[in-house]
Amino acid sequence: MTTSTPGGDARSQMLGALRRALGRGALDAAAAAPLARRLADHPANLIPARTARPPAAVVDLFVQMAEAVSTTVDRVGDPAAVPGAVAEYLARYNLPGEIVMSPDTSLDAFPWADRPLLTIHRGRSQGDDPVSVTPAFAGIAETGTLMLASDASRPTTLNFLPDTHIVVLYADQVVGPYEEAWNRLRAAQAAAGGGLPRTVNFVTGPSRTGDIEQKIQLGAHGPRRLHIVLVERRGNPGDASADGARP
Repeated sequence: MTTSTPGGDARSQMLGALRRALGRGALDAAAAAPLARRLADHPANLIPARTARPPAAVVDLFVQMAEAVSTTVDRVGDPAAVPGAVAEYLARYNLPGEIVMSPDTSLDAFPWADRPLLTIHRGRSQGDDPVSVTPAFAGIAETGTLMLASDASRPTTLNFLPDTHIVVLYADQVVGPYEEAWNRLRAAQAAAGGGLPRTVNFVTGPSRTGDIEQKIQLGAHGPRRLHIVLVERRGNPGDASADGARP
């Protein structure tokens, strides 16, 4: 439990305790200025040349990198095909049709009623759900990684507790390097009038460990299956929204 004192908030107290333990005082303005600039400007690190390619090729790279780390990917043409792709994936691996789905309203765009054999409830995972379905904020082609931002409608439990995690991702959410994903997230949060999410998860493939006899085991610390339904365009064929704005 943290209590406030006249000395400042909990963050200031913690940093002050660290400075005292290290025998350092507070930074003066000259020393603090370059640090503040770096935080404000967030300069890019070295970006792999493989990410510098046209948008369609970036999406292809994302799929290639994701599949290289045991993620499975189904590419569909439009949102109307998403429920069918989810149902067919579950049937393909003889998985249950009981799904806990993120309350995020972006998932309301898909006609889930077309697949009445799917049993869906919305909310966080309670730990015994076999399958979760969530959106992603971005896909990062550099490493085939998903960027998952948390909030009340996107519980982090859905990313880690179910044995099978299915993620719906639009092609226009795929970026090349990590830096572009962060830039998009900062811009989206600023437009919404808030700061960064409490949690940002980067997920590259299903959970794995090599600690047991140096043999790779899937599902040790999270889902043993990670599946992406990649939607090539927004809206249904013929809709004016088919090439809609990025999230």
